Amino acid sequence: MFHWLEQRPFFFAVMVFIFVAFAGVIEAIPDFAKQARPTVGTKPYSVLELTGRHVYIKDSCNACHSQLVRPFKSETDRYGMYSLSGEYAYDRPFLWGSKRTGPDLMRVGNYRTTDWHENHMRDPKAVVPGSIMPAYEHHFTKIADIETAYAEAYTVKTVFNTPYDQEGMPKLGTWEEAKAAALEEAKVIAADMKDEKVKQAVANGEVPEIVALIAYLNSLK
Repeated sequence: MFHWLEQRPFFFAVMVFIFVAFAGVIEAIPDFAKQARPTVGTKPYSVLELTGRHVYIKDSCNACHSQLVRPFKSETDRYGMYSLSGEYAYDRPFLWGSKRTGPDLMRVGNYRTTDWHENHMRDPKAVVPGSIMPAYEHHFTKIADIETAYAEAYTVKTVFNTPYDQEGMPKLGTWEEAKAAALEEAKVIAADMKDEKVKQAVANGEVPEIVALIAYLNSLK
């Protein structure tokens, strides 16, 4: 066989490439898998946070904002600690992004507050002069789809063994339990907001999209 390959340099080169590539994969995958494990303190999103993530994706926020702090001093000085692969262990899909029309939001929960997000989403230019971000006033009246977020959380728990309902992790439980927990979480967010209609909606058992979105943004740390 080897004599045959030596007489055919093209096939010999192909076989060498295959063996080298295979060896490289065998060497790299175990380390990659180890590094991709959840970092200490990383938890799955609560149902309300996951609902807000759906709003974030639906409005294509990831088209203008990245969620990936690169390991450069200019970035860590502005955004904080550079991103680690294990921090994305429960993200489906990843929202790393590749363009920053607006700032990176990977750790926005460390330096922005609920009332800041409320004002910014209603009138970005009033908060950040010169901003080209559009206003998202419809989030203040449109009710969030919590049920779809619960369905996703239940699916990833069942299919991917995401650690909901484990010690120190977010509780999922039944749909009724998850809905009640999301509403309690929403009440905490709404308490720090000024919009009376939002407060009233939450008091009536409904969660406006703005509340879910802020819950998600506050979780990014």
